[in-house]
Amino acid sequence: MRVSLSKSQQSFSVLPEQPVLDAALDAGLNLPHSCKGGNCGACRARLLQGAVRYPNGRPLGLSEAEVNEGYILLCQARALSDLAIETLEISTPDTGVIKRLPSRIERVETLSHDVLGVFLRLPAAESFHFQPGQYIDIMLSAGRRRSFSIASPPHDSRLLELHIRRVPGGEFTERLFAEDARSALLSIEGPLGQFVYRHATGVPMLLVGGGTGLAPLKSMLRHVVENDLNRDMMLYWGVRRERDLYAHDELESLARRRPNLRYYPVLSEPSASWKGRCGWVHEAVLGDNERLDAADIYASGPPAMIAALRHSFALRGADPARLWFDSFDYAPDTLERQRMMAATKS
Repeated sequence: MRVSLSKSQQSFSVLPEQPVLDAALDAGLNLPHSCKGGNCGACRARLLQGAVRYPNGRPLGLSEAEVNEGYILLCQARALSDLAIETLEISTPDTGVIKRLPSRIERVETLSHDVLGVFLRLPAAESFHFQPGQYIDIMLSAGRRRSFSIASPPHDSRLLELHIRRVPGGEFTERLFAEDARSALLSIEGPLGQFVYRHATGVPMLLVGGGTGLAPLKSMLRHVVENDLNRDMMLYWGVRRERDLYAHDELESLARRRPNLRYYPVLSEPSASWKGRCGWVHEAVLGDNERLDAADIYASGPPAMIAALRHSFALRGADPARLWFDSFDYAPDTLERQRMMAATKS
């Protein structure tokens, strides 16, 4: 079956059970997307012709009203016929060309009880250009992949820094934490995603991260700070407990050196000795900001955080055209393994 893009007249092939987004990426077309789990809505496109189905029902990131208006989510949609779709087509010169490259794990740092800093070295003869906020896929067997945001900025790309959380039942992360995969040779694909830094001189930035959703925000922060760009920035980072603040000292040090950066850690399950912000991270933002119409907003983290933030921030005047988000979710096969493990234990 063929999928045609209405704006450019480009087309690509898709297999019956293949997500339309995966087929586009395989064809070298970097269409808008983020979580690839059906939660964030970033890959929304208008279906002009043809029919699709969703194996697990309508995705959470697509409302019933949007379905009625003819929208689909490319990451979950399976083609039932030839399709014609209308979506944003990324073709700007500064967008990195998607490449599949070998890489080696140069070093691994323990950042917290369940997060590792993993640094990948790419071939010296290969160029790899990305924008702050983008991610890479690590290729596994049988065409499966795991997505990780790049935490390092483009100007410091000798090693690609990833923040990898241990996922129960996770094929790749379990091996990594057990040291089976350290120093391994990996195959990566990227850069991917349109959650990228947009420069606007003098416009303040509001960055909201949950857990390892800090990674792409750290890339943006370092890009702005180390290139002396004129931006006021507020970073809110939400985690559960003090031990989960794996980059706390680094961020506090950065904020002390840069008066235009304010950093607010927020704990949802704090100890009695915690003196900082408590509760949900998006609520901390709302408590500090009566209006949100002046800032460019970048948010990355779990789907529930993104959903709550999109709704509540709109009520405070956030411009949807200036709110960019990256939803972090588990890969479908990891979720299936977790369900099987839970069933075995019960």
